[in-house]
Amino acid sequence: MTRFACAVALLGAVLTGSAEAAGPIKVLFLGDQGHHKPAERFAQLQPVLAARGIDLVYTENLADLDRRVLDGYDALAVYANIESITPAQETAVVEFVRGGKGLVPLHCASFCFKNSPVWIDLVGAQFQKHGTGEFSTVIVAPGHPVMKGFGGFSSWDETYVHTKHNERGRTVLEERVEGGQHEPWTWVRTEGNGRVFYTAWGHDQRTWGNPGFHNLVERGIRFAAGRDPAAAGPYVTHPEMTKLPEGLEPFESQPAKIPFYVPKAEWGKMGEPITEMQKPLDPAESRKHAITPVGFSIDLVAAEPLFQAKPLAFAFDHDGRLFVSESVDYPNGIVLPGEGEGHDRIVRLDDADGDGTFDTRTVFAEPLSICTSMLAHDGGLIVTQAPHTLFLKDTDGDGTADLRTQLFTGWGTFDTHAGPSNLTWGLDGWVYGIVGYSGFKGAVGGEDLEFKQGFFRFQPDGSKLEFLRSTNNNSWGVGFSEEGVLFGSTANGNPSEHMPLANRVYERVRGWNAATLGGMAGTPEMELAPRAGGPDGKAPIRQVDHHGRFTAAAGHRLYTARAYPREYWNRTAFVCEPTGHVVATFEITPAGAAFRSRMAWSLVASDDEWTSPIQADVGPDGQVWMIDWYNFIVQHNPTPAGFENGKGNAYETPLRDKVHGRIWRVVHDATQAAPHRTTLRGASAEDLVAALGDRNMFWRMRAQRRLLERAAGRPDGGRDLAPALATLVNDGSVDEIGLNPAAIHAIWTLKSLGCLDGSTAEPAAVAAVHGALRHPSAGVRMNAVRALPRDAASLVAIRAAGVAADPVPLVRLWLLDAIGEFPESPEATALVLDMLADPRTDADPALADAATSAAAIQATGVL
Repeated sequence: MTRFACAVALLGAVLTGSAEAAGPIKVLFLGDQGHHKPAERFAQLQPVLAARGIDLVYTENLADLDRRVLDGYDALAVYANIESITPAQETAVVEFVRGGKGLVPLHCASFCFKNSPVWIDLVGAQFQKHGTGEFSTVIVAPGHPVMKGFGGFSSWDETYVHTKHNERGRTVLEERVEGGQHEPWTWVRTEGNGRVFYTAWGHDQRTWGNPGFHNLVERGIRFAAGRDPAAAGPYVTHPEMTKLPEGLEPFESQPAKIPFYVPKAEWGKMGEPITEMQKPLDPAESRKHAITPVGFSIDLVAAEPLFQAKPLAFAFDHDGRLFVSESVDYPNGIVLPGEGEGHDRIVRLDDADGDGTFDTRTVFAEPLSICTSMLAHDGGLIVTQAPHTLFLKDTDGDGTADLRTQLFTGWGTFDTHAGPSNLTWGLDGWVYGIVGYSGFKGAVGGEDLEFKQGFFRFQPDGSKLEFLRSTNNNSWGVGFSEEGVLFGSTANGNPSEHMPLANRVYERVRGWNAATLGGMAGTPEMELAPRAGGPDGKAPIRQVDHHGRFTAAAGHRLYTARAYPREYWNRTAFVCEPTGHVVATFEITPAGAAFRSRMAWSLVASDDEWTSPIQADVGPDGQVWMIDWYNFIVQHNPTPAGFENGKGNAYETPLRDKVHGRIWRVVHDATQAAPHRTTLRGASAEDLVAALGDRNMFWRMRAQRRLLERAAGRPDGGRDLAPALATLVNDGSVDEIGLNPAAIHAIWTLKSLGCLDGSTAEPAAVAAVHGALRHPSAGVRMNAVRALPRDAASLVAIRAAGVAADPVPLVRLWLLDAIGEFPESPEATALVLDMLADPRTDADPALADAATSAAAIQATGVL
């Protein structure tokens, strides 16, 4: 029988005996005051193993190498550079091991007790020399019980070479391979009735903070103590994360569980450590675990292996083509300028056979590193890739971007989940977005800017950037209503936000600053998917704060199409919560000149523990499209004891998946086959004007952008369309919910074409917008106020239309905001005074702030 077979047989016998009795494993950990700093390394390992049922007790007292002390422990771990051991201490250790207990010498323990050949033989070899570097090892005994389910890891460490090898009873588990040298690195030995586990890993905090090292040492301790190493759980790294341990079978009703190691930062809702990990499911199986409201279903659009990395964001261009940002670098592999090339890319997906599922991919742009948001513009994409904002365009028609322009730079990079995101077009032609606490510091258009988390907007050519308003924590959500009201979300306890007024409104008053936005939904609980057999009947979640509530809220897109039932139209927003496996539906209702919201129901909820929605947006078909980031580890931090943060400020763990990712469509079954626009490719100018009235704001916004792009190449600047656009503005009809979207988009198209201001103003267009101040739709009145020229004629039209007394608070709010941009005049002063005299102004905080700002601009007349 081979030594390996003997070791397996011995271990099997031990595991069936009394040594496998229930209870914690007690380990005496011997250190010293040497340069390896054992006390610090112990502090990294102890809390990790304590959560795994292993109690480590630290000592530097050699007198503890006594049978009366040692017999109280299951194993002795040594991590020290102690020169000598006494004969009595040597005898105590040998008898302890041979009597059936365990020895776990780590790293420098192979150069400890140099006066004792017995100790060297007991360990299995002695350290001789070393270099340094980052490396991984080769597992040479994958079938050994200590190594089953262990995939290895990489770390910076000392490259030990050993001498005085004792191969008696020794089984090498790992080797460090360098050139033609195969150096034994990790091994086990049998000694009498006891067991020894040794690894050369472990010079400093880099290895001692590595979860792979934790898992390996736990396996070794369990082996040495006569317990089952498999209880440590599998430790697998990319790309083997998708491979399951032997013996697991597919399932139908509930996700299978496999034991695994997880740090304290990923403890569950009740604060208890998780000891099992669900395996990843294929898309068809995962779909079975998702629920939707009655009348809805979800369809798979794309998944791995079509995705070759994690999908971070998607965007549609004006032709309805889908672009996806894929990332390997997120979160800790960010490649900064001057450091080389990133490993990420943007791909365009196509449905070649027309079956509704994408099946081909074209790499649009690479190399990139962590592109967090994209927006179609002028035949290309505006992209945020901190620290830069880029414009990428394919100019030769081969599908790959050959133009790369840096619009501006300055986004913070110290934390990769706190950068810019959610780029979207505003009706006014600016690009809007939101940034987390990484913030911005840079010069744009000759202006030095510095700000932290909150809403921003910039001109699409990068000539100007404006910080709009601060949010109260890390922020990842932006959405506009069909009237152009700005909403958003933040990560922690504030999933739904409204921005009534921008910073510039407050800054008109010297010394006055806007308050930080604090949310409009309170701190609602998530509506989780029901789960049979769960501890509380709900899907299991893992959160480190705001337990059971929104702690990673992402996105806040409103439903701005008509394929869903009427209760969704322009009054619900979709907020993703990846830790809760839900896409939440927030119902928005007016509250004076502001809004309140509540979590009304889940659009999608899953009990698949890998499901992690991060983006949900209305697609070209009027259905909601969503990214499932599909990751067991979601949160960036806090960093657990024994772990280190990587370059992206996320704690390092190989459980962060790099392989899976899906995009789904959430379909209302009654409208799935309904006809809808699919492209604007080849549309004439007349077709584009007509598309401003499409039932889906997706197409209205893209038609508006196309009209502006058309204008850029014409001598008349596109103003030939002013009559047709004015006709839309003059249309006094409203739809089922009191809107006239075509008139709103036509107003802003006229504004952007220069038809309302200056020497290029078109009298018929100006008259149409003045007339829109009386439109039966409040949304049209609001936008007429915002877009009209800041001149005396507009003030006359405003007073004649009675806008200052409008029954809708938002119309009055936007009027006060607009008056702050008019020059001082008696007419503007009269409007401000009228609104200050209206008791509704002082009773509404937003109106009161806007009135104060407007009064400051008209200070001479008002005072």
